[in-house]
Amino acid sequence: MRVSRALDHGRGRNDHVKRRRNTPEQIIRKLREADRLLGEGRTVPEVAKALEVSEATYHRWRNQFGGMKAQDAKRLKELERENSRLKAIVADQALENRALKEISRGNW
Repeated sequence: MRVSRALDHGRGRNDHVKRRRNTPEQIIRKLREADRLLGEGRTVPEVAKALEVSEATYHRWRNQFGGMKAQDAKRLKELERENSRLKAIVADQALENRALKEISRGNW
């Protein structure tokens, strides 16, 4: 569905472009390719276009995955998932503790 510019609030989205998620291994591979292209004298906009990503995505990947190997990136993603799962557990326990305190005071 094409959204008119007026209803799009000026964001200028490309509805025809399919969003693609890259695995950490693919990102590392693309960053190595970017290093090779930059070494050949290409500019960052040219490199980003060759990798089929925006310049902002290239810079974000460079900051996040800069000197990592594929195995390091995979481990980072695993740790991030585990961390979010543990945070959810802690939040559930804190909520349960608060509810038990309220019940013990007779405020229910």
